[in-house]
Amino acid sequence: MNTSGADLLLWVAVPYICLAVFAVGHVWRYRQDQFGWTSRTSQLLEHRWLRWGSPLFHLGAFMVIGGHAVGLAVPASWTEAVGIDEHTYHTTAVWAGSVAGIAMVTGLGMLSARRLLAPRIRRTTDSSDKVLFPLLSATVLLGIVATAAHYVFGAGYDYRSTVSVWFRGLFSLSPEPAAIAGAPLLFQLHALTACLLFAVWPFTRLVHVWSAPVGYLARPYVVYRRRTHRPVATVAPGTGPSRTRASGRKA
Repeated sequence: MNTSGADLLLWVAVPYICLAVFAVGHVWRYRQDQFGWTSRTSQLLEHRWLRWGSPLFHLGAFMVIGGHAVGLAVPASWTEAVGIDEHTYHTTAVWAGSVAGIAMVTGLGMLSARRLLAPRIRRTTDSSDKVLFPLLSATVLLGIVATAAHYVFGAGYDYRSTVSVWFRGLFSLSPEPAAIAGAPLLFQLHALTACLLFAVWPFTRLVHVWSAPVGYLARPYVVYRRRTHRPVATVAPGTGPSRTRASGRKA
C-alpha cells in the first residue's frame, strides 16, 4: 500500500515529535522547575468534590492505562498462545474498559466541574490547566465513543491488527503508517489527541505521576502518645506572690 505525505506527517512525524517533546520536556522541567514538580493540590480550598472525583479518576486512569498497555503493546499471537482467543479478549476488554472509562469520565467530570464552579479553585487555575483538562477530556471521550460505536452498537473492529501494529512500530523504529491510515476516524482522532497529550505532559501537573511516594510504603510509623494526666504546677518556696504588711504609726 502506498503511503501518502499526509499519512507520513500524521502517523510518523507527529508522533515522533510528540515523543521527543515528552522526553526533552521532562528533563527541562526537572532542571528548571523542581519546586513546581507537583500536582498543586487544592484540597484545602475545596474537598467535597475532590473526595470522590480524585479516587474515581485515578482508579479509572490506572485501569485504562493497563488495558491500553495490553491491547497496544502485546500482540494478539501472544494472548492466543496462553489460551485467550479473540472473542474472549475483546469481550473482557470491552466490559472492563467500559467500567474503567465510566469511572474515569465521572471522576474527570467532577474535577472539571469543581474547577469551573468553585470560585477559589477557578482562581488557582493556570494556563497549563486550561490546556490539559480539555485535551485530556477529548482523549478520554474519543476512546469511549470509539469503543461504544464499534463494539457496543457496531459490528466490532480489530484494532490490534491496525492501531496496535502502528503503535509498536513507532517504538521498534519501523513505523507503519499504513496500518493506522485505514483505521476508523474515531480511532485516528483518539490516537492523535493521545500524542498531543504526551507532548503537553511535561508542562502540566501530570508530571506528578513520576513522583509517586514509593518510600511512603516502607517508612516507619509515626508514634503518637496520649497524655494520661495533666502535670500539676508547683511553686518553689520564695517564688510565689509576696504579701506586704501595712505598718501604722502611733499618734
